[in-house]
Amino acid sequence: MSSDTLKQFNRNLLMKYLHTMVRVADLDASLRFYRDLLGLRELRRTDNEKGRFTLVFLAAPGDDDAQVELTFNWDPEDYGEGRNFGHLAYRVDDIYGLCRKLMDAGVTINRPPRDGHMAFVRSPDNISIELLQAGEPLPPAEPWASMPNTGHW
Repeated sequence: MSSDTLKQFNRNLLMKYLHTMVRVADLDASLRFYRDLLGLRELRRTDNEKGRFTLVFLAAPGDDDAQVELTFNWDPEDYGEGRNFGHLAYRVDDIYGLCRKLMDAGVTINRPPRDGHMAFVRSPDNISIELLQAGEPLPPAEPWASMPNTGHW
């Protein structure tokens, strides 16, 4: 791909920063820290009984666009000092187009966008990046619909 073609392609793939995910071992203690001490506001909370986890999204007052997602897994797990951080998340206008661009550049699509909604890739430093389709999910399409997961995210 030429430099000019790549620049045009990048202009056509709009994205927006959504959140950073952090795994927490004690949700109450974490909320005391992030909400009560730091002053972040709780924007929304989701309890997922099937997946056995709770998600709490927080943001600084007046800055709802930059969120931190606290992920509390109901079953105890020792995260060590590197596994607490989960991922960066971006909303994208064309998840299939961006995943194609990344794959063509040699990036492994760890969790393909089989559902037309969500994908995960990793940065060169092994940071997990979640990509979420803006608006409604795109209709399932190949090669994504039948592509297996690779590694972990």
